[in-house]
Amino acid sequence: MANYKELVQQREQLEKQIQEARNKELSEAVGKVRALVAEFALTAEDVFPPARGKRAATTGTKVAPKYRNPQSGDTWTGRGKAPKWIAGEDNREKFAI
Repeated sequence: MANYKELVQQREQLEKQIQEARNKELSEAVGKVRALVAEFALTAEDVFPPARGKRAATTGTKVAPKYRNPQSGDTWTGRGKAPKWIAGEDNREKFAI
């Protein structure tokens, strides 16, 4: 049975072998990719197209206000938490713009 120091030494050797194998295979893979890019005249957009569906086109656009406070002139779009001046009202139509 191996002792602690021997096992640590084996681990270091294995990590070195793993890194060497990765470097070798990585260089081969990069060579293949470069050959394909050159053969087909690919661009970065061909290989990595822009992400789709991340944000809708309307994201971040302002919405026209639907309600106005007749006393102060403050407005509210009807989205999100209602402001205090309209929060307790059952009939919001009297505040409609």
